[in-house]
Amino acid sequence: MSSKTKPSADTVIERDGYAEIILSRPRQVNGVDTAVLRMREPTVEDMERYQDDKGTDAQREVRMIANLCEIAPDDVRKMPLRDYARLQAGVALFTT
Repeated sequence: MSSKTKPSADTVIERDGYAEIILSRPRQVNGVDTAVLRMREPTVEDMERYQDDKGTDAQREVRMIANLCEIAPDDVRKMPLRDYARLQAGVALFTT
């Protein structure tokens, strides 16, 4: 991944057990135009659910991210890769 597309510190911000992910531009999420998504910190239960889930690694990751952000998996799937990378960076905040 080039440095141009890497999520920067100002696109993923940790606050009190949550990550705020600033999208590259507003998107329709849960039927509402949204510029920022809030992701809760994953729990051990989330990790177990992810490991027990069926499908490819990518499909499982999409469902986990959707669950953590309380949005529909299809809303995650419709995002451009640069915003998806920001969502992945949000997960990484809590797992690294």
